[in-house]
Amino acid sequence: MELSQISAVSQFAGDLCYLFLAVSALWGAYSAVVVWRRIAQLSFRTEQEQSAFLEKWEGYVLNDDYPAAAQLCGTEPHVVAQLARTAGDQRGLEPAKLRHLLSDRYQRDVANDLEFRISWINTVIKTAPMLGLFGTVLGMMSAFGKLGGESKVEATGLAEDISLALITTALGLAIAIPLSLVTATLNIRIRKMEDLVNVGLGRVLDVMSAARLSNRR
Repeated sequence: MELSQISAVSQFAGDLCYLFLAVSALWGAYSAVVVWRRIAQLSFRTEQEQSAFLEKWEGYVLNDDYPAAAQLCGTEPHVVAQLARTAGDQRGLEPAKLRHLLSDRYQRDVANDLEFRISWINTVIKTAPMLGLFGTVLGMMSAFGKLGGESKVEATGLAEDISLALITTALGLAIAIPLSLVTATLNIRIRKMEDLVNVGLGRVLDVMSAARLSNRR
């Protein structure tokens, strides 16, 4: 392949890098928004709000009114409410088995889903700079192809190739850096949610144990 042909191919592939960078940016932003909204949907905003819900639920359970407790949980999309509903539905299980069931359900339905979506954001963070570097290499290939394949090279043509090399690198970093900050924020919110869930889960199990002992008397 002649140098002029290499230059043309490199220019075309470099233009495609803009498309790939745009797609990766949109996908990363979409995944971040989905995770953010998912956390907001699953977690109570404060421990006090969660505690107020559990107090109502506890009153129904200790009075052996499980239908009312299930109805209360049905009005809340938060993960602690759904775990409390599962605990009520599976109240016949031994405490150890119930704890294992609730922990497994949280891991399967919540933690794994969030981890899967976070992994997509991390993938974009890693690939965006690589796409930018790829564009840089293509831009330089196109520039050197023109230098080696033409006796007289226009300065504007070289400037376009060099700008491609620089712009794609800048775009890759512009995508990766904000998403890295967003991912750190999301991980902090996930850890806070997990802390609330652990507190709520412990209380749910204590209430179920107390209700189990009360029914045996």
